[in-house]
Amino acid sequence: MAYRVHSILRLLTLIAPTAAASAAAQETQLPRLYTNETSIEDANRRTSLAIDDPLAVFAFVFGALPAHVRVYPTENYYYFSFVLNGTRYLGNIRLPAAERDGGKLRFEFYQETSAGLGQGRGFHTILDSSQGVAVERVAPLVYRVTQAAKSVIFALEDLSDVQPPASAIGPQEEFLGPIIDESAMRFYLVYNSGLKLFHYVLDESSAGADELIASKRTDRLFIGRRTGFAFHRDRRLDRRILIGVRESDSRLNTYFDGPFDQLPENFIKGESLRRAIIDFDPAVKGEIDRFGNFRDGSGRYLIHPYIRYRTLNDLYAVQRCARRSTRAAAYDKCLASNDDGRGGVIGRPIRRKRAIRLSSEPEIRSYPHRRQTRQRRPL
Repeated sequence: MAYRVHSILRLLTLIAPTAAASAAAQETQLPRLYTNETSIEDANRRTSLAIDDPLAVFAFVFGALPAHVRVYPTENYYYFSFVLNGTRYLGNIRLPAAERDGGKLRFEFYQETSAGLGQGRGFHTILDSSQGVAVERVAPLVYRVTQAAKSVIFALEDLSDVQPPASAIGPQEEFLGPIIDESAMRFYLVYNSGLKLFHYVLDESSAGADELIASKRTDRLFIGRRTGFAFHRDRRLDRRILIGVRESDSRLNTYFDGPFDQLPENFIKGESLRRAIIDFDPAVKGEIDRFGNFRDGSGRYLIHPYIRYRTLNDLYAVQRCARRSTRAAAYDKCLASNDDGRGGVIGRPIRRKRAIRLSSEPEIRSYPHRRQTRQRRPL
């Protein structure tokens, strides 16, 4: 009897961890809960932070991070937000591919404001060992950042093995690299050298990050319930192409303003991106590096082959343009329009120089988390 009791107890000790692990696994499948209570309490809290001192703000943000963080967006931005005395601040810590191995990172934060109030105050700085911030590469796409006695490991998302299905790439198209947007959606950046245009093709493995609702008027239009991203199902290839984002998200610089600011920085092969940009826009030859950054430090060449829509009619106009186009060239150009605002209403295809870039007399539009980026209004 004693032996039987001992055996049962031993079996229970083996089962208990398994049951606990199973329960924990089920628990992780439950959604994360966000409450308005926290938002209200944060808005009403009176706190103190030297907001005009970027190093002090960095110390606050960095001090609040866990020992290990995962950086999903492919331009290596780790986004954050906080509320200080009723004002919400947004920002990011960035480890740029061209600078991090040299021991540098970028730190930005700015005031979030409502539509119509203009741009809030913001700060941008480059930090390195001279300011007491050390950046050390510990493995491919893994970096240790240290300030004072604290270190944090930044693990950049590794998409080096990601390739689009052959059925999603046309005969004149080149796959430039995979993208994870801050919206959680994933894309393949594609350049068509024959037609001289770019596409953001949806990586269908990320389609579960949003509920893509089919349009009632056409079986080729899908709109994300969460992101508002609009996709066109290609009639020639097995793929969905990003054709629009909500104008309000673009204007307010939300996480849903589209992937124009998340190029595949870590996964660009050689000169492929620079070669594609110069082929598209020869005027920038000699002005950009292989990541598409302008050599004068003014920003990066922004690839924006989709409209900013206000109503569904804007998207239906793009659909009409595509439906009426019998030639492949005209069809593809309909799906790469980046006319400003409601420019897509008339569904006109793009002209050749359509990506946003620095010019001698640019219209300056600040995207606060890209305070060093100048862009030209689309033609």
